[in-house]
Amino acid sequence: MTRILIADDNEIVRSGLRRLLEAQAEWEVVAEASNGKEAVCKAMESKPDVAVLDYPMPLINSIEVTRQIRTCLPETEVLIFTMHDDEFLIEDLLKAGARGYLLKSDASRHLTAAIAALASRKPFFTMKVLDALLHTFLTRSSRDASSLLTNRERSVVQLIAEGHTNQGIADALTVSLKTVETNRASVMRKLNLTSSAAIVRYAIRNRIVQS
Repeated sequence: MTRILIADDNEIVRSGLRRLLEAQAEWEVVAEASNGKEAVCKAMESKPDVAVLDYPMPLINSIEVTRQIRTCLPETEVLIFTMHDDEFLIEDLLKAGARGYLLKSDASRHLTAAIAALASRKPFFTMKVLDALLHTFLTRSSRDASSLLTNRERSVVQLIAEGHTNQGIADALTVSLKTVETNRASVMRKLNLTSSAAIVRYAIRNRIVQS
């Protein structure tokens, strides 16, 4: 039996995925999550074989979710299931431990094959994603300032853009208020930003959150 976790902030998407996946013999959806923090908690509880993660997600972004799941549950494979084909985002998610990346536009053709591959400990990427990775390799020197951000700083940027206070960010990431303040200052210094509004604009422009 292949055990699957679905994490997506859209309930309709989760419901559709559950029906599709549970129609497959020997597949079971053991948990659902609507945000990044819940995804990590549900993964620790259910220990799925494959975690299907949307990007982006509220509270904790998918890069950090992937990193935490792969660190704590090395036997759980992560499939990123998203609308975004940005080559630098793909690279960041692979570095965090994802071994599959599928665009939602390709779901009807490739979703079951992607999960089957990961359940067999094989990576899965469509040709479009492989082309994006090749483009990243060929243009690495042109990467923008966002590459300077650590995963934690990127998570802080996302939560600021979602309207959370420093204390709310500390609670979401399970870190101290001082750590959040330090990361916030570091982000503003690295990106040469001077206000929370500028951080929000940066997050939207770089698709860390959706507008």
